[in-house]
Amino acid sequence: MKLYKLLSYTALAGMLLLLSCDKFDEFNENPNEPTSVSSDVLLTSAIRSSMNTMVTESFLLGNNAAQLTAKTLRTEVDAYNWNAFPTVWDGLYESLTDVYAVEEIALENGNENLQGVAVVLRSWIFSTLTNAYGDIPYFGAIQGDNNNFTPVYDAQPDIYADLLDQLAKADGLLAGGNGSISGDILLNGDASKWRKLANSLRLRLLMTAGNQLADAGARFAAIADAGNIMSSNEDNATLAYLSGFPNQYPLVPLKTGDFDAVAFSKTAYEAMNAYGDPRLLRYARPDNDEYNANATFSGAVNGSNTSSCPKTGSRLGAQYFNDPAQTTAAELGLPMAEGILMTYAEVEFLLAEAAAKGWITDDVEAHYRSGIEASMAYHMAGPEPFGWSSFSDFYENSGVAYDKVTDIWEQKWLALFFHGLEPYFEVRRWYFESGMSWDGIPFMGPACENLNEDDLPLRFLYPGEEQSLNAENYQAAVGRLGGSNSQNAAIWLVQ
Repeated sequence: MKLYKLLSYTALAGMLLLLSCDKFDEFNENPNEPTSVSSDVLLTSAIRSSMNTMVTESFLLGNNAAQLTAKTLRTEVDAYNWNAFPTVWDGLYESLTDVYAVEEIALENGNENLQGVAVVLRSWIFSTLTNAYGDIPYFGAIQGDNNNFTPVYDAQPDIYADLLDQLAKADGLLAGGNGSISGDILLNGDASKWRKLANSLRLRLLMTAGNQLADAGARFAAIADAGNIMSSNEDNATLAYLSGFPNQYPLVPLKTGDFDAVAFSKTAYEAMNAYGDPRLLRYARPDNDEYNANATFSGAVNGSNTSSCPKTGSRLGAQYFNDPAQTTAAELGLPMAEGILMTYAEVEFLLAEAAAKGWITDDVEAHYRSGIEASMAYHMAGPEPFGWSSFSDFYENSGVAYDKVTDIWEQKWLALFFHGLEPYFEVRRWYFESGMSWDGIPFMGPACENLNEDDLPLRFLYPGEEQSLNAENYQAAVGRLGGSNSQNAAIWLVQ
């Protein structure tokens, strides 16, 4: 009897405990806090976070490594004294978590358009990561839900092969036109523009890896012939920011001193000034703040901060930062700068170089000229302040008219201003194609008094935390680099 009572009391206590736990859980539910996030919110977040990372790293890394701009403080990038640049690694991998979530929702709902957008976004993000570091976690990345917290570093050629396949897959998904694309702050839900972006990115990847892929030319030609690539500035994949915090252009909230830690470079200034290039009024702020034929500019030298490498140069253009003490972009009738993923101008330069290589039979100069014109139109750089009567007058009489392939390189270099890390990736490719020498790049040379024996660094270092968090796979990747996590280790793209 006592045992029976004891069991009864125990059962009753358990029931009460379960009831009270249910009540406690119910009490702790917040009706104003969603337990799941919709795809439109996730897509907006993925686009904004990845673009913010690229704008910031364009300012800190991409433009400076390519000598479009120069650091006036903390000159490690210019002096070729590189590190892991962990904000690239962390920022882009963090954005991928939202991208994968969007793709999962799209698959569950059978939304092929949304799935295609997610595939394009993750392919672009992963391509940036592998171009920067070499072998990276790819096939097993973002698999925490499957308890894979130490993903393998996949080989770059395998990553490139899959990226090209994935972008081809995205082209097919987006061609069907099935499903809506909500939360798209990049291309406004236009599946046809996402399809053009997917195929244009395929052209970029094939050109980047063209020295390693035996069939790069044939594959490039097939995509170009199909025609679903960017065909005007209306197709540009650019993010227009809002005027209020936290959705402003990422450089706007900077302190003046932090913004002025980067200036327009002497290398870019000399190239643009020699041609009387109207984009100079957009890329740089005149030293005398005059936006007319009397504008004066200067350029800072990339490299160590010594008397032989002067750091004084024009501030970056009015569209990149609001300074009430000087002429603002609004006063010039200009919008603030956008985040740039890819532009039609870049596609035209890709087609021009492909024609010069013999990959396609198009007219080299026609694409080259269209690339320059598209870049000027995008930046709203009219010819008048520099004395040109029209774009044709500029093209025919400034010295930019096409003569050789390095002309394509130079004009593409200038057009890639604030295109994420692409300026550096392209300079590295040209450096490699020139036999690991600056001699083949007539418009630039090694940074002044650099700390790398005049050699352009070939990669970013893996973040230090990888040595402890993913040690075995990190060591395997470093082993494939020759045993050292070095900025001079030749990744597959430059072997």
